[in-house]
Amino acid sequence: MEYFITDVFGEKKYSGNQLATFFEFGTVSEDEMQQIAREINYSETTFITCGEKINNGYDVRIFTPASEIEFAGHPTLGTAFIIDKYLEKGKSGKLLLNLRAGQIPVTKKNGFYWMKHNTPTFKKRIDPSILAGVLSISEYDIIDKFPVQEVSTGLPVTIVPLKSMAALKRASISKAEYEGFIEEAWGKVILVFSRETYSPTQSLAVRVFVDYLGIPEDPATGSAMGCLAAYLLNFGVLGKKRIEISVGQGYEIDRPSNLYIEATREGNEFDINVGGKVFEIARGIWGQGTVDS
Repeated sequence: MEYFITDVFGEKKYSGNQLATFFEFGTVSEDEMQQIAREINYSETTFITCGEKINNGYDVRIFTPASEIEFAGHPTLGTAFIIDKYLEKGKSGKLLLNLRAGQIPVTKKNGFYWMKHNTPTFKKRIDPSILAGVLSISEYDIIDKFPVQEVSTGLPVTIVPLKSMAALKRASISKAEYEGFIEEAWGKVILVFSRETYSPTQSLAVRVFVDYLGIPEDPATGSAMGCLAAYLLNFGVLGKKRIEISVGQGYEIDRPSNLYIEATREGNEFDINVGGKVFEIARGIWGQGTVDS
């Protein structure tokens, strides 16, 4: 199989979130896809399972090291980049990816790839003291003006607003508390954010923990940014009608990332788009031990 390595949501090569993408046209079984994802051990690995369009989109499967998932952000954009370059030959500014979560549109604009998110679903609010225990921080580190809230635009996330960058940096998953939390939680992914930022050009700093999928901390999480955008608009954190922001993530694990959000809300209608840059790092043939940079 031919495969590609890309960095997604970075400002340059060797930053952002790593992705491996395979042209898998009936070559391997589902079990072997999972084994390959575990062997590579990136946050996600994708498989383009047909070289031709089906219902105007390309079939794509997404695997973490632990399991297949319905939707994820940086795999969607990184895979769209590979489809655009090698299957579409750069001829189309718009692409459709057929994921388990449904068809996801991706648009190429001014050097960025933009992913449109599904309509958000808001579930329950969670007692801040529970997340304080899970994150090994004080309950007083959590902003009481805004809720700890479950949200999904494809992958359910629990969003936790923090008072400071110091609290964001201190956050660390307590394994015992986390195991108890995910037994009942819909939003098993945990996103913490702070209004204090890594860079003056950013509006928020974020960390994302996905232990249940074999990802202790994710460098850049496009799926969670859609949930964050819905949360910000729903509770008026940065305005209730429109936001255009850059979000920093991955700094604590030496994979600095910038994720861009453009989102609007009219009543109960949300239009959420998450974008970023994609850099190709390498391509090669799986199993032959050769990689051409």
